[in-house]
Amino acid sequence: MKLRSFNYFIGLIIIFFCSHLLSEEKIDIWKKKKELPQENLELEEKNNQGNSNLKISEPIKALDKIKIQESSTIQSEEKNVFGIYEPASYGFNLNMWSETKAEDLRSSLKRLKKIELSKSSNEILEAILFSFSYPPQGMTEKEFVDLKINWMIEHDRINLIESFLKQNDQFDSKKKAVEYLVNKKIASGNIKEGCEKIKFIDAKIKDSYLEKFKIYCLVFNDKKLEAQLLLDLLREQKQSSKFYDDKINFLLGITDKTNNKINEKNLLNFYLSSVTIKDFKYEPTNKTKPEIWSYLNAANLITLEDASDKEKLKELEKAANNNQLDKNKIFEIYKQIPFNLNTLINAKNNFQTLNESDARALIYQKYLLSDSIESRIEYLFLLEELFKKNNLANIFSKFLSDRIEEIGIENLPTKYQETAQAKIVSEEDLLLGKVKYNDKILHQSKILKYYTEGENKVKIQKDINKIFKRIGKNKKYFISAKDLALADTLIADGFSLPSSFKYNELSQQIDVPSNLLQLAENNQKAFLALKIVEIIGEDEPYQLDPETIYFVTNLLNKTDLVTIRNKVLNSALPKRI
Repeated sequence: MKLRSFNYFIGLIIIFFCSHLLSEEKIDIWKKKKELPQENLELEEKNNQGNSNLKISEPIKALDKIKIQESSTIQSEEKNVFGIYEPASYGFNLNMWSETKAEDLRSSLKRLKKIELSKSSNEILEAILFSFSYPPQGMTEKEFVDLKINWMIEHDRINLIESFLKQNDQFDSKKKAVEYLVNKKIASGNIKEGCEKIKFIDAKIKDSYLEKFKIYCLVFNDKKLEAQLLLDLLREQKQSSKFYDDKINFLLGITDKTNNKINEKNLLNFYLSSVTIKDFKYEPTNKTKPEIWSYLNAANLITLEDASDKEKLKELEKAANNNQLDKNKIFEIYKQIPFNLNTLINAKNNFQTLNESDARALIYQKYLLSDSIESRIEYLFLLEELFKKNNLANIFSKFLSDRIEEIGIENLPTKYQETAQAKIVSEEDLLLGKVKYNDKILHQSKILKYYTEGENKVKIQKDINKIFKRIGKNKKYFISAKDLALADTLIADGFSLPSSFKYNELSQQIDVPSNLLQLAENNQKAFLALKIVEIIGEDEPYQLDPETIYFVTNLLNKTDLVTIRNKVLNSALPKRI
């Protein structure tokens, strides 16, 4: 009896330990099952990167909200990511900066600030900066978001700011972004649109400036009762001011008088001054804030009542040259300055006896009165010299370019055509023109239709076989670096090249910078793309030398940055008309 009890007791102990071991085994099994989908997701993401064919300038569908653990290590704390574009659309992923040091990113962006980037460079940079991602090593989430917001503000990218606000709920710089957006609408004189941006202001943003603007918008939209309630709340919180109370009370009809003092502390105060003071007049100076200059321009509040006030005119000329004042305003003032008939007739001799502003005004009026094309172009060139003499060339460069295009280079006397052509300012947006295929040159051939028109892959493979065979028969044909860039891309995209084409042998003749190769090998995709932006800089890809086009394309192929590669390729290779 005792032995049976003892065996029963021993059996319970064995069952207990076995149960424990079984439960441990179950935990291990579940761990493995949880790890497997993550690996599949990474594989799927990698495949998606190679298949991306979106144009860099097209808007990308953004992730509504991403709060996800890093795949490389298990995190106990969730992290937020902020951006506009889905990273896979450009060949990136959430960890695109994980191998990059914060100081490297800061230094690169600091260098880029000193460059007047081309349209393509800016588009690539925006794709890099505004793809959802974690920050680089050594950079906080706050600094990373601030970096993005500051870049958009410095470059006046209003549309990007709006997209960022729509797709990112809460972040530290939100107040700054919304305030900039509101001020831009006030400065443009479009209060209605400014008031529409109030939707970005929520209860989590505690900012008296934005609250004051919200109250004014309620007044503007004739919701005075709501405005009064919010104003009372603002006063209770001691966030209002004597000036603001005075203006809103006047606009609400609570008082019938308002202070006539102009307040320049911020743009909202200045705007309220302008809409509440009867016969509002303001004389801007070189110390006037840029946003106030913009508003004065938009509201047509800048005038020169006394054309003989030369000092005032000089101030306005300086402001226009510094992009504070609409440049056309200067030419309107020039037309108002009176000259007698004799002075106008002998303008070429008389302008030298006048002060600088009057001299420019005289020659401008003479240009307007000239009948012949030759006389008009002569006076335009003389006017350019007078602006340059006083370091005011910025006022005149676009005006001169527009006037030459109005006349038409072909209509000018031959002796002026070359000079005039050099004066034409290029449009900010590059118009590449229509592609003209030339099957006698590999990098201009209809093989490019795969990249320019999305031609069928089977059809392109047939074209590759025909065109490479034709070029191979031409003993005088020279394989250029641009040809190699196309060949490298075709190989990367899975096309077969004829065995007679010795790509590996030919490509060894062109050196790819070792520091950039190192970035590719270390999988620093984002930082490599940033370095490529530095290389392209103020040029468009087609303006780069052939060797640079090759190694840039080669690096982008190595890192599967297909969308950016196609952007470079479509600018650099085709012949366009």
